[in-house]
Amino acid sequence: MSSIVSRARSTSLPNFLAWRALGFRTICSGRLGFAPSDPGLPATAGTKILESFKEEFEVGSRVVTLETGKIARFANGSVVLGMDQTKVLSTVTCAKTNEPRDFLPLTVDYQEKQYAQGLIPNSYMRREGAPKERELLCGRLIDRPIRPLFPSGFYHEVQIMASVLSSDGKQDPDILAANASSAALMLSDVPWGGPIGVIRLGRIGGQIVVNPTMDELSSSDLNLIYACTRDKTMMIDVQAREISEKDLAAALRLAHPEAVKYIDPQIRLAEKAGKQKKEYKLSMLSEKTLEKVTDLAATRIESVFTDPSYGKFERGEALDNIGKDVKKVFEEEGDQESLSILPKAVDTVRKKVVRSRMISDGFRVDGRHLDEVRPIYCESHYLPGLHGSALFSRGDTQVLCTVTLGAPGDAQSLDSVVGPPKKRFMLHYSFPPYCTNEVGKRGGLNRREVGHGTLAEKALLAVLPPEEAFPYTVRINSEVMSSDGSTSMASVCGGSMALMDAGIPLRAHVAGVSVGLVTDVDPSSGEIKDYRIVTDILGLEDHLGDMDFKIAGTRNGVTAIQLDIKPAGIPLDIVCESLENAREARLQILDHMERDINSPRDQDGAYSPRLATLKYTNDALRSLIGPMGALKRKIEEETGARLSIDDGTLTIVAKNQAVMEKAQEKVDFIIGREIVVGGVYKGTVTSIKEYGAFVEFNGGQQGLLHMSELSHEPVSKVSDVLHIGKYITMMCIDTDVRGNIKLSLKALLPKPERKPVCNPEKNTVVEESSTVSIETSSVGETVASMPSVVETPQKSKLAVPAVVIRTAVECDEAEKSSPVDKNTKPKRATTQKPDRKLKSTASKQTAMQKEKVVLESTAPEETLAICGETLKQDEKFESTSADLVSSSKTKKSSRKEKQAENESEESASISPRTLKIGTEMMAKVHQVRTRGLVLDLGGGIRGMYKFEGDEETEFDIGDALKVKCTSFTSKGIPVMALVDDEEV
Repeated sequence: MSSIVSRARSTSLPNFLAWRALGFRTICSGRLGFAPSDPGLPATAGTKILESFKEEFEVGSRVVTLETGKIARFANGSVVLGMDQTKVLSTVTCAKTNEPRDFLPLTVDYQEKQYAQGLIPNSYMRREGAPKERELLCGRLIDRPIRPLFPSGFYHEVQIMASVLSSDGKQDPDILAANASSAALMLSDVPWGGPIGVIRLGRIGGQIVVNPTMDELSSSDLNLIYACTRDKTMMIDVQAREISEKDLAAALRLAHPEAVKYIDPQIRLAEKAGKQKKEYKLSMLSEKTLEKVTDLAATRIESVFTDPSYGKFERGEALDNIGKDVKKVFEEEGDQESLSILPKAVDTVRKKVVRSRMISDGFRVDGRHLDEVRPIYCESHYLPGLHGSALFSRGDTQVLCTVTLGAPGDAQSLDSVVGPPKKRFMLHYSFPPYCTNEVGKRGGLNRREVGHGTLAEKALLAVLPPEEAFPYTVRINSEVMSSDGSTSMASVCGGSMALMDAGIPLRAHVAGVSVGLVTDVDPSSGEIKDYRIVTDILGLEDHLGDMDFKIAGTRNGVTAIQLDIKPAGIPLDIVCESLENAREARLQILDHMERDINSPRDQDGAYSPRLATLKYTNDALRSLIGPMGALKRKIEEETGARLSIDDGTLTIVAKNQAVMEKAQEKVDFIIGREIVVGGVYKGTVTSIKEYGAFVEFNGGQQGLLHMSELSHEPVSKVSDVLHIGKYITMMCIDTDVRGNIKLSLKALLPKPERKPVCNPEKNTVVEESSTVSIETSSVGETVASMPSVVETPQKSKLAVPAVVIRTAVECDEAEKSSPVDKNTKPKRATTQKPDRKLKSTASKQTAMQKEKVVLESTAPEETLAICGETLKQDEKFESTSADLVSSSKTKKSSRKEKQAENESEESASISPRTLKIGTEMMAKVHQVRTRGLVLDLGGGIRGMYKFEGDEETEFDIGDALKVKCTSFTSKGIPVMALVDDEEV
């Protein structure tokens, strides 16, 4: 010990680094182990040296390693399999006790933790939770080829756990985990009839690729997983893009020798480091019990199976009654040993009866021939209120499939170490207890439901349109209504019809069918003497048969395959032969489906779903999202639509056309769309000028609506048709390089029919317009403007000059600098305040007399009498002008009386609808402010008057002023100008 202390003192290293200098090798379980000072010297007693064994070989130009003994040494069997930088650990454990049961409790768990790719989970707890769908599917992939190789009667609980230690993202770890599990079982003391080899094949450009990477699989039209023993097939799983049966059979024959390459290294590793197989007690049927049950029940069981009138539940009830009668016999005899295995014995007798009848007679339980498909009924558009739906029945198996379309943002996120991060097509399969007339509890993810749904999903994925042409998310719900075999293939058929019903442009219909196998095996050699391939199997035939071969595809080829077997392998030749039987049955089913729906249905109904994809800049989309997404959520709550935002793309998903229009209107108001000449837009009038109006629309853009574009008929004043704040629909008729936009109302109005012209010679001097412009407000009010008298075009002062499109800001600046605007606001004379009031002048009388002369010179009685029109409006004008002329000749009694009369008349006639630019009236000073006056115009209307720079600002509240309306502010407040007495 003193030497150790002296060595520690002599070193200059810190304390926590001095352990290596002292010769300590490691710290484990609180104890220190010493390492030899010289690595070349042999280890001293008490030193634990890890002994590992390794096998290295090549498969498909890639080096594969099998290693054991370094980690997980307490497991019954453990292996680390590596390919490139991907490593997978698989362990096997077996329960020590054997509880009474009649099945093999094998559990396979597959785990992908995020540390394998150097990431921390995104979950709230920052750790992995319940198994994901991919983990359940990989667990099933390992379980399916391994389970049939356990010896009959071995009912000890076995657990296999496969964990991904590291992943480079190039290779899918599922194949590595399956091979590692096979090697771990070989190293353990559990009796097992392996090993197996599992291989993945792809096809790129017609060439088969062994062990393809994930990038190669994305461009491959075949994803084949093949598992086998040295001479028999154990499992097949295929996802393809309409590959022919001939090409598929060729790929299977190429996969077999490649998978066998995994077998010999496992055997060599087991010889080096494997455990001696332990003698486990097997629960075997005694020949005495089996013969007795056969004598008591075989004849009755055969009579039930030969009667095709039995349905599923009637047949099951008859078989249960036979089992109860046999049980009574054993109870009377007191044979407790036979009673414990009686259910398995009765099931074995049933199996023998059914199989022998199929092989000898070629007839099945329900009376069909071996290649006969059950009666089919299919109906699309079963639920019209949904995006798409279909009901598919084959025999007693019935499935209801519904389709829901969503935005790209509704795609499922995948937290897997390999593969794409999102999935836009999902098929969710549900198997409720009522479909088999049972009582059960609904739980979370079920391995069987996930597996069946994924198989149907892979079958339909091959015919979906590419993401560029159809970027939406699609979800299919397959609800099993009743089950009597092959519900996953019924989901394929119903899902294909529902997709067509939803209007999705599929390349072709996809149908699926399940093929079974019944074999006659020589007990001594285990070789197959005779066999029968069975098409469209029942649930009972699946249970009593040897194979469940599910094959889905179109008329052109196969899209998905799943093969599960019960014996310890079947020859590959039988598998290839089954492909042709499945093709013939598939074509029969496709005929029925195409009779019901043959092409995508047009979604033109009022309640049909709507999807729209719009392109915007990212800055515009940021304004739509709003802070913390508040604006986007508000639009979704108000409209009921779903908004999905991607890089430069906005997708709107709505239940119907009304919801879509409402959502697009909200979006257009915020960010707008690209302005297109000929496009129809909605906007709000923001300001009114003498030559037109400016309208704000399309996310804050402004356009000019010239008065010539208001109506097909002449319009004297813009305010006759529009008012500030009015919401209108108009068309863009022109744009220029400066961004100016010209709008039109009359482009959306029907053109009026031309009336015949009566005696045009008399109308050459003066034309009288009888047009009444009608303005419809947002609440449905209709306001008719008075007819206007227009002179001939040569002498008309209202002729519209050439139009230069300008923005509202430019027009406002032009009006401020215009001399006309200055004249409308003359300097007030510095006389007494009463002089501000209106005086009746001869010039006013002269103007009215001139107007009367014009009216009289047109001879309206003669002209309109010829055309058959009335003169009510002209008589009203004559009476009005006559009153004005006569009133100008009378003397005013007093200035106050005249002022009171004018004020009462103006207040009674002025309203927000009748106040227009150019209207003169009497107003009272309501407030005196620093820069102007607030005027009371009567009728509850307030106006404003702005002081000029050198204008006298001495006004009192209540002063009466003669004013004229010159414009309106953006908020609709009238801007007034003083009318001086000298001006009149």
